[in-house]
Amino acid sequence: MSSPLAAAELPDRAQKYLVAVSGGRDSMALLHWLLDGGCRQLVVCHLDHGLRPTSAQDAEFVRAHAHVLRLPEVVARVEISAARSVEAAAREARYSFLARAAREQHCNRIILAHHADDQVETFLFNLLRGGPGAMRAESTRVVDGTSLRLLRPLLGVWREEIDAYISANRVPFREDESNTDPRFTRNRLRHDAIPALNDAMNRDVRRSVWRAAEILAAEDDFLAARPEVADSPAELEVPALRSLPLALQRRLVLRWLTERGVESAGFDEVERVLGLLGDGAAKVNLPGDLCARRREKRIFIDHQ
Repeated sequence: MSSPLAAAELPDRAQKYLVAVSGGRDSMALLHWLLDGGCRQLVVCHLDHGLRPTSAQDAEFVRAHAHVLRLPEVVARVEISAARSVEAAAREARYSFLARAAREQHCNRIILAHHADDQVETFLFNLLRGGPGAMRAESTRVVDGTSLRLLRPLLGVWREEIDAYISANRVPFREDESNTDPRFTRNRLRHDAIPALNDAMNRDVRRSVWRAAEILAAEDDFLAARPEVADSPAELEVPALRSLPLALQRRLVLRWLTERGVESAGFDEVERVLGLLGDGAAKVNLPGDLCARRREKRIFIDHQ
């Protein structure tokens, strides 16, 4: 095979990993690149969401390809409810599946195929929802009581580099027709918003957005590691919270809300809680029939 993908660093070859493989070009390039780089203890993991007529064929493609490569595979199917955001439901189902696979395989190291274009789209999506947020090359996520170590070695690799790798090495893949479906927000960002930004700036803006995501992610990690934020208490003490700089106040409250199950906690919810630091309202409403109350110089979560 050709040389490794640019800006990608191989994980420790001696370790066992679960590799999330959809059958599309990104994950198939990732799988072959890992094998080409000497990673041998790989388990191919595929979840059939059942959202497309060809999804069962994708699952069979991945299963057969794992057999050809002599790799163990974990393939499952799930039904996605149409009563909520399909994108959110599919993502939740995917992580639950990976958590089950991690328990079955006694391995919590998961390699994902997210690349630089995914980082740009994710950052813009989160920014337009009310706050910057970027993926990390390495992160942890607790799903159904299982701590997953998520690795994204292609996060600095662009889509065109993956296409070149696929072509040069004749890596087979399945085309996902949902990648052009305008019902999905990510597709509208990819096919409409980013090209419009390129036209407006008369240049490719992706690298500038990617750099901004990297800078803010590093700064956010630094602030999140501060002891004032890292130790999230069950209740917030008003005097202690008031004494912190605004940046630390916001990060502490966001973490506090998230750890207490407040759905989609973001800038607005954080600002509502910070409003309790004044002498006015002693209660603010939060999503999910929850509220934050201030009583005796403490702020706590309660039901409305």
